[in-house]
Amino acid sequence: MSGSLNKENPEVRLRAFRAVDEPETCELFIEGHTHVLTSIGVTKVTSSKNEWMFNPATFVIVVESLDRKKVYGGARVQVAGGTEPLPIEQATGAIDPQIFKLVWEFAQKGTGELCGLWNSREISGYGIGCIFLIRAAVAISTQIGIESLFALCAPYTIKPVEAIGMELEESIGNNGTFYYPKLDLLATTMLLKDVSTIKRAYPEDKDAIFKIRETLNIIRLEELRRKTIKIHYETEIPFIDKWDLGNTIKNAKMNFLKGQIDEDDLSIF
Repeated sequence: MSGSLNKENPEVRLRAFRAVDEPETCELFIEGHTHVLTSIGVTKVTSSKNEWMFNPATFVIVVESLDRKKVYGGARVQVAGGTEPLPIEQATGAIDPQIFKLVWEFAQKGTGELCGLWNSREISGYGIGCIFLIRAAVAISTQIGIESLFALCAPYTIKPVEAIGMELEESIGNNGTFYYPKLDLLATTMLLKDVSTIKRAYPEDKDAIFKIRETLNIIRLEELRRKTIKIHYETEIPFIDKWDLGNTIKNAKMNFLKGQIDEDDLSIF
């Protein structure tokens, strides 16, 4: 199959991996994401240096052609305690430093952020960015071992993340909102507190997430608004045995204490 999408019978692969294991695919991710951002007038975001691709605590999901030559969309799950703060901390920390305290409260049992979500116009309308990548990110989070997941959402992604069980986190910003990445774009802080059980998720989304977890590599014919797409799910993360969440949490603690926030002023989960 070539890198171009067959619009009559679209067929793609949705694949998960750790960023440091596949630098070439990360470059394709960056190229596609940058194109999408510039097309809407966003030329500067906190992840623009793309340090995430060298961060051992970054996990990537891509939707790609079956020959792996083209990436149509993607998302990342970045775990607190890596070689850089979470994107939400980088984006909002100067506006409201309480984000560092909030992240650390959840980081003690493993937390991360769903970020870098995008899809190309070529594949728009099939639910890749608004449904299937979000579900996959929650699905792989149990492999990673984290118990919670943050997201800084544009208005159009609030409903999709609510569908997988996320809630508005009102304790920071203006009742959970910030103007980011531009002054005319509103971003909302969302938080999934129970990655493993997703009790608040909508039944359809919960069922789909658990099916991915039960069978990590599976081919599914997905349908949205009378459009169908065949997705080859490959969500078993390679070399996951080399991943050490415990050490990452220890590193998150060191990073937090360097921020000079009183650790005793925390509610421990």
